[in-house]
Amino acid sequence: MIKRARRLRQNSSIRNLVSETKLHADDFVYPVFIKQGIDREPIKSLPGQYYLSPEELQYEIDELLKLGINGIALFPVIGKEYKSSCAKEAYNLDNFLNQTIALTQKTHGDSITLISDVALDPYTNHGHDGLLEDGKIINDKTVEVLCKMALAQAQAGADIVAPSDMMDGRVAAIRETLDRNGFEDVMIMSYTAKYASNLYGPFRDALGSLGSSPYKGDVAIQNRHCEERSDVAIHSSIPTDKKTYQMSYTNKQEALRELEMDISEGADMVMVKPASWYLDIIHQFKENSSVPVAAYQVSGEYAMLQNAIQQGIIDKSAIEESLIAIKRAGADIILSYFAKTFLSELSLNS
Repeated sequence: MIKRARRLRQNSSIRNLVSETKLHADDFVYPVFIKQGIDREPIKSLPGQYYLSPEELQYEIDELLKLGINGIALFPVIGKEYKSSCAKEAYNLDNFLNQTIALTQKTHGDSITLISDVALDPYTNHGHDGLLEDGKIINDKTVEVLCKMALAQAQAGADIVAPSDMMDGRVAAIRETLDRNGFEDVMIMSYTAKYASNLYGPFRDALGSLGSSPYKGDVAIQNRHCEERSDVAIHSSIPTDKKTYQMSYTNKQEALRELEMDISEGADMVMVKPASWYLDIIHQFKENSSVPVAAYQVSGEYAMLQNAIQQGIIDKSAIEESLIAIKRAGADIILSYFAKTFLSELSLNS
């Protein structure tokens, strides 16, 4: 007897009925860039994405909620005058990001889940995620600043703090700091396997971080916000990549060790970043994790698809295919710049 698997593929109605993987609005977190001095401004490196003012963000959230998106990840663009070698502005309770968090909590309350980025690269004048001494990223002093930063974000009203720095021991230190200060309910979404990927370029351009155009050449080292003079003095002492703290894309077992450490240190959620080129890691996390697994479809993944679609090289249905692949691999939560576009198309076709 011939086995006929094609019976289940005869038409769209049957295919939808037996579909094994489905995307829902509550699978998504929408990354948002916020910037001072503008209302809404296109991001050149991310076609279709915009910088938003804190006020404009509130209107954007209204639109996201209509689509069923209940989570946003905030990434601030920081003026050069606030950058320093010690990243002091990162833990200023009244900084731009924390003001935006407070306004959003006041405006939308529990209707939206606010995820705040815990990393120093927007606030350092060298563009790295940690403090520099003698040309090296120093782990433990960086963790001390990250704890202050996470606490300030929790005080402002963040629901989830998301350390994306890849420093050792930061999850345990942040958890202890939050608990000791009465923020036991603030969650930690750890960037557990953040790879030293080539796919971060558009994001770094959008933020003005290491590897973006402002850092191609001499770096102006400004210490006016620091109590002590930094050891960083010349461009040649600044590492040109983040490979001493982000993971090598050749490694899988290392990611599983990071997973074990982060869960033991108190992470409420764990993340794989990037997503599409790391589906095997997402699958391994899902198989070995006792907490929800997030995956970040990063700027390079978005830009490549978006540009190919706009040029007519591939069909826009590739967006859904890419997102399905991430969920099929095991992601419980997907951070994607396509979330709004995908769900808008879905609502139009329903």
